[in-house]
Formats: sequence, C-alpha cells, structure tokens
Amino acid sequence: MIPGEYRLQEGVVVCNSGRESIAVDVVNRGDRPVQVGSHYHFAEANSALEFDREAAYGRRLDIPAGTAARFEPGDRKTVRLILLAGTRQVFGLSNAVNGRLDGGTPAPADVTGEAAQ
Repeated sequence: MIPGEYRLQEGVVVCNSGRESIAVDVVNRGDRPVQVGSHYHFAEANSALEFDREAAYGRRLDIPAGTAARFEPGDRKTVRLILLAGTRQVFGLSNAVNGRLDGGTPAPADVTGEAAQ
C-alpha cells in the first residue's frame, strides 16, 4: 500500500443493516435552515422542526455516520429514525434527558412538548 492510497471496493455499502427504523414526517416552521447530524438525539432537535417528538425519543437519523439532514424553511420531509445504541445515555444537546433514555420514566416534557405532570 502506498501512503494516502485508496482501495475502493465494488458494490453497495449498506448502513445500519438489520436495524428497525420508523418514518417520521418533519416540517421546518422556522425562518432559517436547520441541520441535524447523524447521531443527534432527534427528539431534541431544533424547536423550529415540527414532528412527533415522542415517537423520535431515543432515536437518531438512519443515515451514514458523519452526515446530516438539512431542512430549509418550509421544507416537509419524511426521515427514517433508528434507536440509539450503546449505553443509551444522552447528555447535553438541549439538556432534556441528561442521562439514561430507558428506565421506565416517560420522555421529559421539554422533549415531547407536553405539559409536565
């Protein structure tokens, strides 16, 4: 191999093979473009994006790592979401979870948009 050399393989690379996904309709109601990265907890995405945040809880975009989905103002798109894997812990982002995604407690109100009980 020569330093910096690429060896490309023929065929199709399938991302997230075997991972169950769901479809979610998203509308950008804001006045600026919004990008969401491949591994961002989708339920915590920009508040200008209108979608079923409860369905998106614990999920990320089903796209290749390091890429993003872009939503221009007024855009309506259907995206596919898969479950976050690994330890299923989320910290930071919009600070709605800051811990484990699982554990029997409902999604925080600031993620789903519902009033706190």
